[in-house]
Amino acid sequence: MMKRLIVVAVGAAALMVGFEARASVTVIGGGLAEACSQAAVSGKTDVRYEATCTEALDKEMLNSRDRAGTLVNRGVLKMRRLKWTDATRDFNEAVRIRPNMGEAYVNRGAVSIGEHRYAESLPDLNKGLELGVEEPAKVYFNRALAYEGLDDEKSAYFDYQKAVELNPTWDAPKTELGRFHVQQKQ
Repeated sequence: MMKRLIVVAVGAAALMVGFEARASVTVIGGGLAEACSQAAVSGKTDVRYEATCTEALDKEMLNSRDRAGTLVNRGVLKMRRLKWTDATRDFNEAVRIRPNMGEAYVNRGAVSIGEHRYAESLPDLNKGLELGVEEPAKVYFNRALAYEGLDDEKSAYFDYQKAVELNPTWDAPKTELGRFHVQQKQ
């Protein structure tokens, strides 16, 4: 007789607090675009950092990668303030400019999670993984949140595990895994 793995989540702490991981894009070379990148990477939330990104987009000569990256970073800053529609506009524009930038898709998926549109988040998260991102653990974490929102605890469990495997020092997926009880079904 084959044993099946049964995974049960106890509560949905991450979904309740609206926490989803954001994937920023590193922009180097000095100037406003780099300052925007640093704000996104370091977790800033103040609207003045968003203004720095806008100024970079308006005034700096950016190649397509840095322009798309700055849009992603500005979108991340907007997401932190729960400006879902504005953030989505930035991610859509980044995809238009640079359709192979995984972070734009990942963050668009994160917006869908923030808006509790879990099924809609999965194609963007999967596309981000397919294209490659700087921090894939965040994508697996977000996808786990989406699966939990869809009551697919088994898939959520495995994606939290993958996030831990990819970034063993990150506490958020470890905390989420602590809510699960796993047993073998005979």
